[in-house]
Amino acid sequence: MKRIVATLSLIACIHAAHAGGVESLENFMKTAKSGRADFTQVVTAPAREGQVSKSKTSSGTFEFARPNRFRFNYKRPFEQTIVADGQTLWLYDADLRQVTKRAQAQVLAQTPAAIIAAAPDLATLRKDFNVEAAGEKDGIDWVQATPKTKEGQVHSIKVGFRGNELAVLDILDGFGQRSVMTFSKMDTNAKVGTEVFDFKPPQNADVIKQ
Repeated sequence: MKRIVATLSLIACIHAAHAGGVESLENFMKTAKSGRADFTQVVTAPAREGQVSKSKTSSGTFEFARPNRFRFNYKRPFEQTIVADGQTLWLYDADLRQVTKRAQAQVLAQTPAAIIAAAPDLATLRKDFNVEAAGEKDGIDWVQATPKTKEGQVHSIKVGFRGNELAVLDILDGFGQRSVMTFSKMDTNAKVGTEVFDFKPPQNADVIKQ
């Protein structure tokens, strides 16, 4: 009898932890209307046969304002800027002096941006993703979001929360490449002006429309 009670207690604890992750995601989507943070991103390519996998680390700042506006400024090791202004997604590579522009609606629905900056609530997110709790580890509650269509580049996304604060994005693409973005100094509902998301290509840059 004691063993049964202990097992039931363990199941209850696991369920509570799982529910916490989904609830944190839903709360974040509903209440975080804007924000800014620092980030560190580690991208690990799948290992080739007989070789060790290699990782690359970059860092920068992140700002967002719902709906559909965000900005990633990569500062190290190379300068890059990714801006969604509500209509257009801009990617600027300073070293290449190249700007790529795409219609935002065509590329964001099944990407991590839909979770952190675009979708207004969990019901909307579930139109494009299967969302399920993924447990708790090291004080972080995890939720996994898997795109419903297999045509995009993203295989799965794990979102980690400390309480209701966004902490980690763990993204696996269709080629087996893993990208882990860790956020720090998160300032939820910080005042972020619309000018942050205005982007004008530098005069010396080539602009490619896709």
